[in-house]
Amino acid sequence: MTENTKKEVFSWIKSLAFAFIVAFICREFLFLPTTVFGESMSPTFQDQERVVISKTAAIERFDVVVFDAPDVAGKKYIKRVIGLPGDRIEMRDDVLYINGKAFEESYLKENKEGNPLNRLTGDFLLQEVPKDSLFVMGDNRLNSKDSRHFGFIPINSVIGEVKFRFYPFQAIGIPK
Repeated sequence: MTENTKKEVFSWIKSLAFAFIVAFICREFLFLPTTVFGESMSPTFQDQERVVISKTAAIERFDVVVFDAPDVAGKKYIKRVIGLPGDRIEMRDDVLYINGKAFEESYLKENKEGNPLNRLTGDFLLQEVPKDSLFVMGDNRLNSKDSRHFGFIPINSVIGEVKFRFYPFQAIGIPK
């Protein structure tokens, strides 16, 4: 091998190693692509859609998060954060109350219109979301296994917040 060929090969190896290290750091600490499974977040997210989650985002109320399933080892769920630590959550007549204040859930509009009873969520009252925990629910309330079934989730089980949808291509962009 000539000296120029050796330099070129070494240059390619350095570039590929650098790219691999950057990709590894981004995937482990910053962003992670994942796939949505199931219909629990419909119509916001559909089965088999691909999204990117941010591992560094501060979790806020109504964020959509991906977390380790508390009831199935090795599985991940995608749900909307409804209650933060210390919140008092009440659902009454299909209206969400957090700490006594009513909240409009605009992301449920399409599901409510498709429901002949125009009611998605049964009434319940939670006195307080425990410290270091979250209360999460799917947008497809009639078909969602969420905190109403498995209870609060530990904040440290959250992998990240959904920030971007990259598949299907016609729905690409920042989710609402």
